[in-house]
Amino acid sequence: MVKHQPLQVYERQLCLSCITGIYGCRWKRYQRSHDDTTKWELLWSFILLFTFCGLLFWSYFWWEAHNDYSEFNWFLYNRSGQWSDGTVPILATTAAGFTYVAFLMILALCHVALGQQLNLHWLHKVGVTAALLTTLAWVISVNQTWGQEWDVIFISLQATGPFLHVGALAAVTALSWIVAGQVARAEKTLFQVVVLLLYLAGLLGLYTVPLYITSPCIMDPSALKPRPDVIGHQGAPMLAPENTLWSFQRALQMNVTGLEADVAISVDGVPFLMHDHTLRRTTNVRKVFPDRQMQDASLFNWTDLQQLNAGQWFLQNDPFWTASSLSPNEKNLIANQSVCSLEQLLKLASYHNSSVVFRLRRPPVEHPSHFTWLNDTLQAVQQSGLHPSLVMWTPDEHRAQVRELVPGLVQTSLEKQSPESLNESGISRLLLRYNQVSTPEIRDFYHQKIILVLYTVNEPWLYSVLWCGGVSAVSSEAPHVLKKVPYPIWLMKPDEYLLMWVSADIVSVVVVIGIFIFQKYRMSGIRSYNPEQIMLSAAVRRSSRDLNIMKEKLIFSGQPQ
Repeated sequence: MVKHQPLQVYERQLCLSCITGIYGCRWKRYQRSHDDTTKWELLWSFILLFTFCGLLFWSYFWWEAHNDYSEFNWFLYNRSGQWSDGTVPILATTAAGFTYVAFLMILALCHVALGQQLNLHWLHKVGVTAALLTTLAWVISVNQTWGQEWDVIFISLQATGPFLHVGALAAVTALSWIVAGQVARAEKTLFQVVVLLLYLAGLLGLYTVPLYITSPCIMDPSALKPRPDVIGHQGAPMLAPENTLWSFQRALQMNVTGLEADVAISVDGVPFLMHDHTLRRTTNVRKVFPDRQMQDASLFNWTDLQQLNAGQWFLQNDPFWTASSLSPNEKNLIANQSVCSLEQLLKLASYHNSSVVFRLRRPPVEHPSHFTWLNDTLQAVQQSGLHPSLVMWTPDEHRAQVRELVPGLVQTSLEKQSPESLNESGISRLLLRYNQVSTPEIRDFYHQKIILVLYTVNEPWLYSVLWCGGVSAVSSEAPHVLKKVPYPIWLMKPDEYLLMWVSADIVSVVVVIGIFIFQKYRMSGIRSYNPEQIMLSAAVRRSSRDLNIMKEKLIFSGQPQ
């Protein structure tokens, strides 16, 4: 005799099966559970959340650090001696890790929303651990090699803060659906109170965040200062090899008001343009003078320097990923560039009536011009025909003597000093990295008639923030990009921002209250029925649909007689 247990009718739950299957490899119905999540799995949920937040922060950092990718690669070159784009592996692993962890976070939230027990599969635990450790390793590495770049986060928040606040408010408001469901579903009052208080505390914190958001772009448009001048940092190094004549010509085509270069002095007293201490990165010295490739650039004479090619490396290494966009004629010009002398640069600037700022590197002690380096440079300035008022003189050594020899030079400092100290020293301009001054300091320099030039500014958002702050000029590797920024990316009156802030908070409050009321009503209706009765009655009412009939148990007892 065969005895059968009563049959139960189930609807297909493909979505739920996929969610629990991908997250915890629980594809079958009997593998799923509505029980409370174990403490061990709760710990892994917090690790997953921590990893997600860490990768979100890390991704944001690299998104905003795009302004300084070339600087990062140069730091790596100084450490390794080999040129490569070190941002590629970091960006690739960050994108892959963030996508993976964000997907797991979405699945975890779906588990919570559906009342399913969290049970992360061990393979995912390995993956999350790998993502966390990799991110920590990258953070430590960058902190050691490029610690000054962390400032970009706080500076970028001046441009993105108001909009990140709205986005975060929208995300937390949407999260109220899950929180309200958990509170309505929970049977323990203490759990309900704790969850509710934590959520409301976070929400209240977001409502008040704008009190601490400051941005120079929240201002009256009538108070906006004139557009900052753009100086070509090493010319236009994204379009041509840095510190070459063609690079400066390309910068002038982008309507820059000045040119910035790095100057060294050859062993026979000729000032020439070179950023690095050696010639390995930007010339073919390995091919022409293989035995001297590690030698200081200033220990070469001008005749030897003229034999080197200073353009082919740009086409081979493609440091800014722009070589493919160049025309054949441009590539031909680049391939034939040679080392540029300071006199050539000054004559080009004189022809275009453009200002010039250069960083002068003193030769080593064994160099013949170690004591005469300033005189050699001043001689090149005087012979070029460029008016001294267009030359920004940066060396601090012997400023008084320099003023006597060439009184018209624009005295410029590379070290941050107070406006009073600069005025006492007769210095009218200050050249600093963009993270070395705050908005109040920028305005103080402006009022004290100190012209502030900040480097290196390549991104429109950074240019806009500095413009709103009142910066007089910026030095950029991307003058072709800043040329397309005729006005700050965004500019908002304080009243407009206040309206946006208050409106977003009001909408959030209304939505959150509505969701909590709806979830309470929804959950109270579900509790009045037995879950299996709901499933069976639904099957009876919708018998015309394709239902999957599963025998939950089939027991054979006894044998046929």
